Amino acid sequence: MALFTVTYRSDVLKRDINFKAVFPYDFLPDFGDGGKKKLKTLYMLHGLNHNYESWLKESRFDRLARDLGMAVVFPDGQNSFYVEGPGPNSDFGKLVGEELVNFTRSVFPLSDKREDTFIGGFSMGGFGALRNGLKYADTFSKIIAFSSAVHMFEFKPGDPKRNIVCNEDMVFGDYDEAVISDKNPAVCLKMLSEKVREGKASFPKVYMICGLQDGLLEANRSFRDKLLDEGVDVIYREYEGIHSHEFVNEHLKDVLTWMMGD
Repeated sequence: MALFTVTYRSDVLKRDINFKAVFPYDFLPDFGDGGKKKLKTLYMLHGLNHNYESWLKESRFDRLARDLGMAVVFPDGQNSFYVEGPGPNSDFGKLVGEELVNFTRSVFPLSDKREDTFIGGFSMGGFGALRNGLKYADTFSKIIAFSSAVHMFEFKPGDPKRNIVCNEDMVFGDYDEAVISDKNPAVCLKMLSEKVREGKASFPKVYMICGLQDGLLEANRSFRDKLLDEGVDVIYREYEGIHSHEFVNEHLKDVLTWMMGD
């Protein structure tokens, strides 16, 4: 396995951004094959109050990247929910959906094919994966979403099922405006559905998974139903477990094996 920590100047955010990346090789210059092989790549988004280093501390991605022959890129999304924030130069959705993909493909031997490019995440990152996987469906062919924080728009403010814990709403601004904008994954789904019906796009395949003791379970079921109603190819699984990286680790290999398949 090869591990890189990269800092680059983001044109979208107008500041330096960090990410980590793992590759299934121990030696970079020719990746063992003269640089000819282009890797399938997963852009994996972290949860609230975590950062780009969290996945490698909390999960088994290093070993799985090696075993499955994949590249994984871990961007720093801060607490952005991977949408455009209220201030200037804050479009973390464009960062992960366009800029970071283009940058990493220019630096590393990554496939530029849609069928080889995936997005995933846990909690806030699961929200970001669904939102940006649908918004940038021309880039990503598969979405994996663990315990996704889709409760932000699946339930209205004041509903106890929203489980707001640390002022997450500040990211989205006015709720009534945000809920009908493409900050809402359900709006991105509707917009993509129109393109699919016109023959101008295709849905990514989606794998959603959530714990039966997770406070976001109802919201995940609700969003699953929205996907199914639009005709998206969805695998949805529920298992015993709470909202934690331990839950992710229990099921990560199975989900990534699905992702790497046809």
